[in-house]
Amino acid sequence: MKYHITVDGRPHEVEVVERLGELVVSLDGEVFDARYLEVDDLGQVVILHEGKSYGLSIEGDANQKYVTLAGHVRDVRIEDEREKAARAAERARNTGGGAVVAVMPGVVVEVLVQKGQRVQKGEPLLVLSAMKMQNEIGSPVDGVVVDLHVAAGQAVAGGAKLATLKPDEVA
Repeated sequence: MKYHITVDGRPHEVEVVERLGELVVSLDGEVFDARYLEVDDLGQVVILHEGKSYGLSIEGDANQKYVTLAGHVRDVRIEDEREKAARAAERARNTGGGAVVAVMPGVVVEVLVQKGQRVQKGEPLLVLSAMKMQNEIGSPVDGVVVDLHVAAGQAVAGGAKLATLKPDEVA
């Protein structure tokens, strides 16, 4: 499985493959020979690499973690291949007004706009809960909400219309 990880704003690609019952980890295309030991169930771990040990404290959720190493806190964001593809598809679908669609199945937690409301690009339209995460679905354009196709509490399929927007005219 490939993961796209950003540490303090710097992107890295990590691939984890099981071979002969052991995990082989590659970091940016290079095999990373390390052992990972969980110290407790509170996020304390030890990494053994090239004869040295590193104690880490890991806090956060599935997508964003804060890792403390030697007293320094690092902002770590994790995205697997499927999540990266879903976000790319969302950006591609939502580039020019029209229908805003769900990129994966979920439940509408909250609708943040009303029909006829003017919105700015990036402004949250609604909150969609998918895979135990709450995602704000933002407006892809400056424009007006022409229609809302969902309500709070409604389950939606991947590809379902959430809202229709009319983009501002470009002069």
